[in-house]
Amino acid sequence: MELILKQDVENLGFKDDIVTVKNGYGRNFLIPQGQAIMATVSAKKVLAETLKQRAFKEKKIVDEANKVADTIKALEIKIASKVGSGDKLFGSVTNMDIADALQKEGHTVEKKYINILGGTVKRLGKYDAVIRLHRDVTVDINFEVIAESK
Repeated sequence: MELILKQDVENLGFKDDIVTVKNGYGRNFLIPQGQAIMATVSAKKVLAETLKQRAFKEKKIVDEANKVADTIKALEIKIASKVGSGDKLFGSVTNMDIADALQKEGHTVEKKYINILGGTVKRLGKYDAVIRLHRDVTVDINFEVIAESK
C-alpha cells in the first residue's frame, strides 16, 4: 500500500514522503491517526506541485540549519552529574540533559531529535550524540560527563 505521509513518522519517513507499508499498518494505524493519506494519482500530482513550490523556501531553511550545526559543533558541552563509587553515575545522562545543556548555550533543540550513540550514559567520560536539525541536516557532537562538584 502506497501512502503519502502528512507528518514525520519515526522509523518510516518524513512529511510528504511516499512510502510503501503493509495494508494493515496503513489502513488501521497511519490513516486513522491522520499521519498519512492514500497515494492516489491526484494526490501525487498535488504533492509534486507543493514540493516544487516549497523547494525555494526549503533552501533558506537548510542554510540556516547548517549555520546552527556549525555553531553547535564548535561548542564544548560538559554535563555535571552526581557520582557514586568509582565513575558510576546516580541515575543517567539522557537526551533531555543534552537538550538542557544546549538551551543554556542558546540553542533550542527538541529532545526527540537528539540521539545518544549507545543509549543512555551511566558513567563518567566522553560520549557522542547525533542531533537532527532538519531532515537533511544532522550534526555529530561530542560531550563529556563530569563529576558534580560538592
